[in-house]
Amino acid sequence: MKLLLIGFGVVGQGLAQILRDKAAELKSKHNFTAEIIGVATASKGALYRSSGLDISALLQAAEGGSFVDFPDQPGLRRDMTVREMIMIGEADVLVEASPTNLETAQPALDFCYQALEAGMHLALANKGPVALDYAGLRAKARAKGLLMRYEATVMAGTPTMRLAQDALAGCEIRSARGILNGTTNYILTQMEKGLSYDDALAQAQAQGYAEADPSGDVEGWDAAGKVLILANALFGGKLAMADLAVSGITAISAADIADANAAGQRYKLIARATPDGGEVKANRLPLDDPLASVGGATNAITLETDLLGDITLIGAGAGKLETGYAILSDLLAIQRRLTAKRNPPANPS
Repeated sequence: MKLLLIGFGVVGQGLAQILRDKAAELKSKHNFTAEIIGVATASKGALYRSSGLDISALLQAAEGGSFVDFPDQPGLRRDMTVREMIMIGEADVLVEASPTNLETAQPALDFCYQALEAGMHLALANKGPVALDYAGLRAKARAKGLLMRYEATVMAGTPTMRLAQDALAGCEIRSARGILNGTTNYILTQMEKGLSYDDALAQAQAQGYAEADPSGDVEGWDAAGKVLILANALFGGKLAMADLAVSGITAISAADIADANAAGQRYKLIARATPDGGEVKANRLPLDDPLASVGGATNAITLETDLLGDITLIGAGAGKLETGYAILSDLLAIQRRLTAKRNPPANPS
């Protein structure tokens, strides 16, 4: 399987590290081999080589901050545009792992459509295209006979979408609600330990959980993007960001936290998707709610089903290897689907 990676930050490097370190295991256990033939970034440059890029050299160059230090090799091309890489048509899968834009999803959305037009499957870690144009991308992929996978867009490598769409096939999912942003959950957990909001935010930034500008997390927009993905993918909706009621945790004080604790409750930023819409807001949960016990930067989701009741999944919602694994799981799923299509079971005689 030949891969074209857009973006080579934490997520792209996590995938590359897994492909390098687990190459023998993936080959022996899953008959899976993958080579990265192209990488395009906004800050480090771009590399393309039809016969594959050396992953160790790629990671080393990325660690230095620029692909200028990537060693010259026969057939290596530098600083191609993404469109040029796509139009060559040698890659099997476009892995979109560039930074998320929840306002327009660009330029990633254009890259996805170009890749589909060129006959490439999609594996997305970038939330923007799936959140803002799920229906359009899905229709285009189906029309072209291609696959679109996006496990990494919700709860990183914790198999949220696979659970909902594959393992729970045959169940009616009536709602999905969860803690889908680790930064805010970490802040609320620290506030419960006695820190003020400002001190908890500063600690989250020092730990690397929060960006220098944390507004996308603490005001609820990151979680809102995941609500759109869940609502549109699980319930066939066509929601836009303007359709959601979104608020964050910035107005929650230490007194609010103490008041909730005195009442046997705990504040959590809850993202909720249903067939009728979605929302993100801070909720006071009773302590026996399974989501109330999830602390720190951990994520969790509860799926309400008709046949099995509530199913709660708890796991990492971010991380280098965790999100890299999510993309790997999508690549393996694509390979399985293609293998099954090429080798259908024989009809019984």
